[in-house]
Amino acid sequence: MIGFGDKTSIGVITIGRNEGVRLLKCLDSLNASDAPFMRIIYVDSGSTDGSVIAALDMHVQVVLLDTAQPFTAARARNAGLAALRDGTAPDLVQFVDGDCVLDPGWIDTADAFLAEHPDVAVVCGRRREMHPEASVYNRLCDAEWNTPVGEARSCGGDALMRWSALEAVGGYDPTLIAGEEPEMCLRMRRAGWKIWRIDAEMTLHDAAMMRFGQFWQRMRRGGHAAAEGAAIYGRDAERHGIAARRRALVWGLLLPLMLLLGAIPFGPWVLWGFMIYPAQIVRLALRDGGTQGAWERAMLMTVGKFAEAQGVAAYHWRRWQGRTGGLIEYK
Repeated sequence: MIGFGDKTSIGVITIGRNEGVRLLKCLDSLNASDAPFMRIIYVDSGSTDGSVIAALDMHVQVVLLDTAQPFTAARARNAGLAALRDGTAPDLVQFVDGDCVLDPGWIDTADAFLAEHPDVAVVCGRRREMHPEASVYNRLCDAEWNTPVGEARSCGGDALMRWSALEAVGGYDPTLIAGEEPEMCLRMRRAGWKIWRIDAEMTLHDAAMMRFGQFWQRMRRGGHAAAEGAAIYGRDAERHGIAARRRALVWGLLLPLMLLLGAIPFGPWVLWGFMIYPAQIVRLALRDGGTQGAWERAMLMTVGKFAEAQGVAAYHWRRWQGRTGGLIEYK
């Protein structure tokens, strides 16, 4: 190892639900790694496709979530942390979603970075979509994950983290059904830790997002995460989730509602106001260079605001009813 050397202990937590072949590829990449993983734990959220048996056959420790409680990714990751805690705790934890393949050089690079930066709690690299050519939705994912290199506000589902930082903040909030990583990273930053994105290949992700309905569900989940984050931290200095929630509500609910209601007293000419949406697509596409990819992203992100608004509304409706939601899955 380049970083902590032989003294470094690293545990791996993989989570999944009905990932099938994607999970096998994920576990293969972990078993094939030269990194000194002390334990690899797979946490399953009620799979019915044989994922549990497949993981056991690959000699991976399996944790089954209790089906009596709603599944969340945060709950699954905490269950993995609890399993690691039941023994000798590692120095570092690599989180990998079950639909991702770990790059063989990632652990060496990330470990070395953490060794040189003791104030960094979380390091993440470049997550790429495995098949961006398969659909416009996969290409959107690939572009979305190309975040700026340097200090960041949060990470995604794949990242290498310090055990001490995870313990200090109490892990993930298991009540969140989306947006659990940004929320935990916020608590880490409040505790004085830093989050960092480095210029290194980390994982390949298989979104398998081929239908508009999948894209809609994914955007709806994003709206839900923004609403929940804003409800918890929106009044604090970080204003967590406020901007995303505002954009979703303005573009996905308030503007169309105002135009439709305005047409009643003022006539159908008010509906020409809906031209603001194609104008927004043009603005976003030109801002990002006017390439084919820029036009694709501009169109999807503009349409996606309606799905995000639905997610925001659904969160507040459940909150008003005193109900909790479950996973919002797009696969």
